[in-house]
Amino acid sequence: MKPIMIICVIDGQGGGIGAAVIKRLKDLFEDRVEIIALGTNAIATSQMLKARANKGASGENAIVRTVARADIIIGPVSILAAHSMMGEITPKMAEAIAGSLAKKILLPLTRERLEIVGVVSEPLPHLIDRLVENHIKPIATKGLYNV
Repeated sequence: MKPIMIICVIDGQGGGIGAAVIKRLKDLFEDRVEIIALGTNAIATSQMLKARANKGASGENAIVRTVARADIIIGPVSILAAHSMMGEITPKMAEAIAGSLAKKILLPLTRERLEIVGVVSEPLPHLIDRLVENHIKPIATKGLYNV
């Protein structure tokens, strides 16, 4: 049997973005993928677990260790920026996420002084639809994973 796809969803602060992503992924794939909620804090992790993530963990060490075994990492673009999310993303977290061999699918959402040229502002539900339709489904349907 082919290995199950491991998707890490990373979020901080209130966990609302991660929870919305996880809900959509679970509606689509049910239990055919393993979704790990990685929160920069316990509140974010709790919200993502309520959205039906398979597992969840909080904090720097959990994120650093878990992204190393992920197939896909999903989160706002700020997860790559040290000290973002009001300081919740530590330099070690940003380095581990950026250095992970996992495919990174980032939502162009940030409250940081960071701007991505060429990105049109869209509501979160539209971004999540694009994320799933244009990035997750093609990977899942290549036959690389048992989804």
